[in-house]
Parts: sequence; C-alpha cells; structure tokens
Amino acid sequence: MGEFEVDGEEKLIVAAEYLVQELRSNKSLTRNAKKVLGSLLSELSRVVIISEEIEQRLNLVCEKITAREVDETMIWDLGSDAGNEFLGAVNELRGLIDRLDGTTEEEVSLRKAHDVLQTAMARLEDEFKHLLVEHAVEEGSMASFGAASTEDLVPGRNSEDHIVVDLIRPEVISDLKNIADAMIASGYDRECIQVCTTVRKEALDEFLYDHEVEKLSIEDVLKMDWATLNTNIKKWVRVMRNIVQMYLVSEKSLNSQIFGELNEIFVDTVKAPVMQLLNFGEAVSIGPRQPEKLLRILEMYELVSELLPEIDSLFSDHHLGLSVRTEYREVMRRLGDCARATFLEFKSAIASDVSSHPFPGGAVHPLTNYVMNYLMALTDFSQTLDSLLMEHEDGEDLAIPPSPPDVINQVEEEFPYDSPEKFVAMKRHFYSIASVLEANLQVKSKLYRDVSLRHIFLLNNLHYMTRKVLNSELKHIFGDRWNRKHTWKFQQQATEYERATWLPVLSFLKEDGSGSGSGSGSGSGSRNLRPRERFQGFNSAFEEVYKAQTGWLISDERLREDVRTKASMWVIQAYWTFYSRHKNSVSERYIKYITDDLEKLLLDLFAGSPKSLSNSYRR
Repeated sequence: MGEFEVDGEEKLIVAAEYLVQELRSNKSLTRNAKKVLGSLLSELSRVVIISEEIEQRLNLVCEKITAREVDETMIWDLGSDAGNEFLGAVNELRGLIDRLDGTTEEEVSLRKAHDVLQTAMARLEDEFKHLLVEHAVEEGSMASFGAASTEDLVPGRNSEDHIVVDLIRPEVISDLKNIADAMIASGYDRECIQVCTTVRKEALDEFLYDHEVEKLSIEDVLKMDWATLNTNIKKWVRVMRNIVQMYLVSEKSLNSQIFGELNEIFVDTVKAPVMQLLNFGEAVSIGPRQPEKLLRILEMYELVSELLPEIDSLFSDHHLGLSVRTEYREVMRRLGDCARATFLEFKSAIASDVSSHPFPGGAVHPLTNYVMNYLMALTDFSQTLDSLLMEHEDGEDLAIPPSPPDVINQVEEEFPYDSPEKFVAMKRHFYSIASVLEANLQVKSKLYRDVSLRHIFLLNNLHYMTRKVLNSELKHIFGDRWNRKHTWKFQQQATEYERATWLPVLSFLKEDGSGSGSGSGSGSGSRNLRPRERFQGFNSAFEEVYKAQTGWLISDERLREDVRTKASMWVIQAYWTFYSRHKNSVSERYIKYITDDLEKLLLDLFAGSPKSLSNSYRR
C-alpha cells in the first residue's frame, strides 16, 4: 500500500481497512501488513491515552467551574487572582471543547463541556455586572459634572483635548476587559454587551436624574410657564455641556478600554439619554416665540453649535451614530430658526406696545428699560445673532415686521449700509429697533397734557437710551455717530422743557411783558402790570410749577442736577434783576421769596415727591 500520507483518525481508518482486506484473503499477513498492524496498535494506544487525558482535564476543569456555583461569594470580590484562576479554567474548557469538537466518540463529554461552559458564562455575566455596578464612581466623586464650567473638574486624563474622568474605578478595568474577552471568545458577546449597555445606560439615567433633568415629553415642555421653562433650560445648558464634553467622552473611553473597537456598544448605551436631551431642545424650538425666551434660546443654539464637532467625533464610528448626528443637526437648525424669528418678532412687539395712560412723573418708561437692557444682553451673543440674521436677511421664509416710513428713513440716515465693520446685519436690526422704540415713545409722550412733561418724558427716555449705549457693549454696535445724534436729541428736549416751563413764569418779570403765557406755570394778567402785581404773578406761576414738577421724576442723578442747574440759571438771574430793581418800591408782603429761597426750592424739582408751598410762606 505504500507510506500513509494522512494523519489522525483518517490514518487509523485507512490502516484498519487495509488489514481487513488482508485477513479476507486467507493468506498469511505480509510483512507490510504486520508493520501496519503494529503501527495501528501503537496509534490506538496513543489515542486512548490522549482521550483519557482530555477526559481527566475536562473533569478537573468542570469541577473548578461548578464548585463556584455552591459559593455565593462573588469571585472578583476575592481579588483579581481568584478571578484570573476562574478565567483560566474557562479558557482551558474552551480549548478542550475545540479538541473534542467533531469527534463522535466523545459526544457525551462534548455535551458536558458545553453545559459547563454555559454555566461559566452565566457566572461571568453576573460577575461582569457586579463589577460594573459596585465599582462605578459614586455621585459625590463626580460632583464636578454638575459645574457650569470645566475648570473645577476632579483630576482626570486628557484625551484629544477632552477631559476624561473615571466612571469605573481604574483598578477593575483590566478585570472587566478579561471577562469581556473570555465571553466574546466563547461566543457570548451579545450577553456581555447587553449587560454592559444596560448597566451603563442606567448609570447615565441616574446621573441625569441626580441633576434634575426630567424625562419630559414635548407636550410637557409646551405646557410649562416661563419661570419653570427658564429653570429647565438653565439646567439643560449646564448638563448638556458636561454630558458631551466629559461624560460621553469618558463613556466612550471606558467602552474602548473594555471592548476595544466595538463602538456600537457606546452608541447603544448613550443614544436614548442623548435623544432625551435633544427632544427638550426641539420642544423649546417649537414653543411660542416670546421675547423673554430669546436669550435662553440663543444660549441653547450657541452651545449646540459649539458642541457639534464633538458630537460628530463621538458618533462617527458606527452607522447607529448617524441618527444621533442627524437629529442633533435638526435640533440645532430649529433652535436657530426659532431664535431668529423671535428676535424679528421682538421689534414688532415694541411697535405694538400701546399705552392708554401716561407713565407717572414722565420717568423712564418700562418699555425703554426693557428694550435697552434686552439689547445689552443680546451683545453677549453678537457673533451668533449676526450669523443667524445674515443667513436669512434677504430670504422670504421669515417675515420681517414692517417699519413705518419715518423709521425707515431714520435708519437709512443713521446706519452706514456700506459699513465694512463686523456684525453688519445685527447693527442694522439694532438701529431699526431703537428707531421703532423712539417712534413709540413719541406716541406715548402725546398722552401728557402738560407740554413740559412731554419734554421731560422724552428727555428721560432718550437720555436713558444714550447712557445705556455709551456704558455698555452697545457702543460698538451703534457707534459714535448714533451716540452724538442722540446726545443732541435729549439735550434738545431739555432746551424745549426750559422754554415751555420757564418762559411763561419769567414773563412776569419782564418790564414790557404781558404777564401771561402758556404751558406749565403760565401767569395771568394784562399789560402794564405794576411791580407788585408782577411779583404776585411770578409767585403764583412759580408755585404752580413747583407743585407739579416736584412730583415729576428724573431718576438719573447727574441729569437731574443738570436740569435743576439750568432752571436755576434761568430763574435766579431774571428774578435777581427784577428784585434788585423793585425791592425798595414794593411792600415786603408782595415779595414772597429771595433768590436763596428760590435756589433751595428748585432743588426739590424732579424728585418724584409732590410738594406745595403755602400762601403763608415767608422768608
């Protein structure tokens, strides 16, 4: 037959068949047959010995593994050495299964080995979960996640400019990896991954719960009042930043340490909580577009835009991450559209703000205060807002509220449309808003019957607008030209006030005056009044002004002093001249005041507290 060219069982079968043929020939065994017979016997003896060794090792390994079933102590609680010994038995069992696989004679042993391997996998699954749960970093150790910035983080590792913190205690990472390797090599990768995904997802859910991030439906968010929504947005911004920049980065790092490149585990773990956060952003974007929401929406949009590269990096390695990246971009787009539309409707809201009664004392109107502080706050988002406005400045998808022709002319006059400066779109809209506000204030000023009070009202409000611009980042938006023009505007209102108030009063002190006038504090009389009658007319007119204008309010201290000083310059000089000329020819009973008295009384004006002078007032 020649030399055998096959090994193992095939060699034995071929040899046996050859010997059978020789025996059937009823001849004596040839030398070659005898040689084959000897080899066959030797090989059979060796196979029997190996089978006995495998059986012996199988029994020993199975005993090691099953012995743990009666011990409720978790193996790795006894230390890594005990765990590694158990893993050694599992790995040896898997090797014995490979040797037994495919043999018909050892079918019983093979079935036994698979049963024990299944038992071992169930135990490893429990051990894996136990390590993940018991060695998770406690909430107190992760308190830095709730901080508003990353500067106060607990010590961690830097990974591509991200801070990676330990979500699982580092000393058990190698144990987790060894268990995962053993389960994956044994064909139980799905069970291992399921355990890890479930445990880590629960940890992330617990983290969100601890930081008061509720699982809210879109309907829940839409039903919130502004105070509640505002609180939830602030929490969302804080948690979203830390989730993306630290938690997810750390989670992905943990995933890589245990499973290597199996990135779908990371996506499966974090997808649901991330979608929960994105759903909140979507709900905010489709809610009512109220001006008070704009700053928060811009804050959300700016954050989402900032984190976009990190989201792309975190979810770039697996097709499951595509849905997260797509939804993230959609929420970002909706927040941007919402912010832009809310800003544009803000101007419309200013124009439509109607008052039926004049604001008390001619003080700074709440609308002026609100609008200017609103614009000041928006400068914190200049780059973002300008970009959003520029994107659709010429588009028709968002209706821009129309402006009256006079407002348009004023904006065109004040705004250099060919300006090479940055934030051009934002500047154009800010100019327009300021002009709409001025137009509204002009309408509101008509509610005052007293002409002098109209001027005080416009003076207060224009001065407030100008001061807010000069003393904030708004000065870079409006520029020097706007500031100069509006400084002139409020100064002009001050001049108009002086004329409307003090010309009628001082007309009594003019030798050729009629002693009559119009407006606040107007005197009465006729031509050729005698000096005593002029004193009486002045006293009455001055007291009328005093009674009215002590109740008016100029809240800015410097402006109040300036208006008082100019009033004093008007009154004191004229009164002193008239008083000096006639004090000796008029009885003291008609000279009610001297200049010092008037100076003191003028200091009471515009304090917002009405006062009156009694007829018995004497110096």
